[in-house]
Parts: sequence; structure tokens; C-alpha cells
Amino acid sequence: MNVKRIVAKTSREAMRQLREVLGVAVAEMQGEPNPEVSFKRRLVERVALPSHDGAQLAKSVISEIKMMQSRLENQLADLAWRDLPGRDPSGATLMRDMLAAGFSATLARELLDTLPRGEERSDAEQAQVWMRNTLMKRLQVMQNETDMLDGGGVFALMGPTGAGKTTTTAKLAARFVVRHGAAKLALLTTDSYRIGGHEQLRIYGKILGVTVHAVRDAADLRIALKELRNKHTVLIDTVGMSQRDQAVAEQVEMLCQAEHPIKRLLLLNATSHGDTLDEVVRAYQSRGLDGCILSKVDEAASLGPALDCAIRHQLNVHYLATGQRVPEDLHLANRQYLIHRAFKTRTLSSPWQLDDSELAFALSGQPTQHRESAVSHG
Repeated sequence: MNVKRIVAKTSREAMRQLREVLGVAVAEMQGEPNPEVSFKRRLVERVALPSHDGAQLAKSVISEIKMMQSRLENQLADLAWRDLPGRDPSGATLMRDMLAAGFSATLARELLDTLPRGEERSDAEQAQVWMRNTLMKRLQVMQNETDMLDGGGVFALMGPTGAGKTTTTAKLAARFVVRHGAAKLALLTTDSYRIGGHEQLRIYGKILGVTVHAVRDAADLRIALKELRNKHTVLIDTVGMSQRDQAVAEQVEMLCQAEHPIKRLLLLNATSHGDTLDEVVRAYQSRGLDGCILSKVDEAASLGPALDCAIRHQLNVHYLATGQRVPEDLHLANRQYLIHRAFKTRTLSSPWQLDDSELAFALSGQPTQHRESAVSHG
């Protein structure tokens, strides 16, 4: 049986073609249905294109571009740092010494970017001199203690638990007493949380012949300062707490709400890690700081982290606390001594010391020869 298929756009056209093929027999088919003959209409399905959100598409493209840019920048930085020792020996030495002394990579890179291209860049010794001079220029210290002692006012010592606030308060009190007498000085403490928390300050006050007052909140503080308005100087020993405690913000706000302006000095524990010191500064700097005091300097293996924090946050270093003796172990900050001490304490035998190959790996993120050797033998 031969089957012939006729394709047409309409049934009328199909019948016309069918008559041409079959002739008169088609007329008989028109009156009755025939299952062997069927007319099918060609259909074209129109499918709507999915609607794309233009903003979402643009956001996706921008995200991919930024990712590619970040990867490219990282690769270029890797190449730059990996080739630094051979391309810029003085710069590599500067980076190594600063990192070994405890300064942050952020500050070290900043100094390296500004290292002059002249003799300082070509000579490693000259680069070291330039680096130390630059650090001394950027480190802010109290220029004249007389202005602070004779100017008087209200000072609040702030900082985390164990930073040495109470002992440092007593040392400052002794300096004021020597200059102006005990009658012109008053001590306040906000440490009403710990049992006997203010007793240590009371003992110091009794030795110095200075009155000590305890305050609990902003209202107490305003009343106390009003009663002590005739005092030449008032020192406030604040309660210590973690820099991550939400109560830090409340403590700062309490001091700011006082009717009398209060100068806030932050105690930075020189033995703390750089990241910890950064957290401390950010927690207490919300309403500004008038300066800082470096405590436990005698216990610190390196002063780099504390000095780095003071430089980057532009904190004026007033004093150095070097022990528990009152008032002997409190000294004026000296730029030259601090920078010299920061690099002097670095020892090549330290387990934290990086050699040249490790420095290249740390800066570039590329495997060193030692690392590749270890992997091949593993």
C-alpha cells in the first residue's frame, strides 16, 4: 500500500491538492468521514523568552569583574613581593626588620612605599636610618609635662582589666602632689563592681594624703566633680573590663556626659598582641582620646606592636610605666628611646624570626624552596 502525504497550510488547499491527485473520487469522501484521511494544521509554538532582570544581570557581571580584578591584583602583588629581595634589597631588609620588631605589615608596606629612590633606597644602612627617623617623626609624644601638671583639670585613665590603671593613677597622683601638694588633688574611682575594688586606690590616697571618692554612675560623677570643682587636678581610675564588653561604650558615655570636660587617657598594655591593642583602641576611641600611656613596658619582649598602634591611630604617648613602684616607675615618653628599644630587643634566635626565604613566602604567598622540598619528600 502506497501512502502519499499531502502538506498544506489550510484544509481547502489540501483538498485541492488531493483532487489533483485522485480526481473525482475525492467528491465521495467529502460527504463522510474517512479515518484514513486526516487534515492536520501545522502549528508553530511561540515560546516567550525568559525575562531577565537587567539590574540583577548587571550586578552579576560587576561581581565577576571585581573577582577577576582582585585575582589579577593578588597575582601582581605576589610577583612584586616574591622578586623584592633581588629587585630591592634595601626594601626587603626594611620589611624584614619591621616585621621582626613587631610592627604591622600595614605600616611596613606604607613606609616601603614612601622610601626615597635616592641613596636611601640603594644603601641598606641608609634605608635603616631613614626608617627609624620616619618612625620617630610619626610617633607623637607629650612634649612638655609641665603643661599637663600645671594646667590641671580632670583626667580619666581607661583601659582593659589588668592594664595597670590603678597603679598608674597612683604614680600620676604622686607627681601632682610633688608639684602642687596633696590639698589640690582628688582621686575618683568608678570600680564599684569588684569587692574591695577601690581599696587599693584608697591605700595609695592615704599614703599620699589625698582624698578618694567612689562614684557609681553618671549622676554620681557629676555630683562629685561639682563638689571638687575647687581642686586643681582630679584623677579618675575607671573600672577595667574587656574591650569587647558593651559596657565600655557606657563607660565612655558616662565620662562624656559629665558637665566638666574630662581628658581621657588610654592604657595600652605593651605585652599585648597587636590585634588586641587595635581592638582596645577602637573600643575606647569612639568619642576621641587625649592620649595614651604604655604600661608593662618592662615586661614586653617587643614594643613594636604598641608603637605601631600608637602611630597608626595617631595617639599621643604621654608616659611609660615600667614597674610597680610608685612613683619611680613612670617615665616621660621619649621618641628616640622607644624606637631604639623596639629594634634593639629583636633577636635572631627568636622562633618568630623570619629568614629571607620565609619572608618572601609570607609576603608573596608563593611556596619557598624549603616548602617545595618538604612537599616533594612528603
